Amino acid sequence: MVFIEFVRGVPLITVLFMANTMLPLFVPQEYSPDRLLRPLVGVALFAAAYMAEVIRGGLQAIPKGQYEGAMSLGLGYWSMMRLIILPQALRIVIPGIVNTFIGLFKDSTLVTIVGIFDFLRTIEATLVDPTWATPTTRATGYAFAAVFYFLCCWGMSRYSIAVEQRLAAGQRR
Repeated sequence: MVFIEFVRGVPLITVLFMANTMLPLFVPQEYSPDRLLRPLVGVALFAAAYMAEVIRGGLQAIPKGQYEGAMSLGLGYWSMMRLIILPQALRIVIPGIVNTFIGLFKDSTLVTIVGIFDFLRTIEATLVDPTWATPTTRATGYAFAAVFYFLCCWGMSRYSIAVEQRLAAGQRR
């Protein structure tokens, strides 16, 4: 609970800076994570905190009668969660999960700030490379990036809608 509230209370860029500078201090020198692993750990912790809140919201949306029904069948806690509660909760939170993934996908460009080469940084690198630099490199590079991000996010949202419709097939009247 404290972890979730702490991570959700700070911006991703702060988590990235902390992971980049503090993570090597917590492990022995011979096991020090490389420059790519540090931002990955930071992004994973950030995403885990937001995903936990989305799932918690889904679990709270399940009526108490579902828990009582599962207990009346004699199911233990883990069986009840695996067989009865989580399938219903995850169906409810599909839009929240996809929203979190889309936001995280777009925020992945922030790793540039801690020195990792990402998609947008590649476009910026072409601007100073005499082999690639032209008067239209900047405009076409950023237009391509915009189309790429749009298509990826649109594809994720369309897939989410398809999964929702498939899982809601039993709910239709």
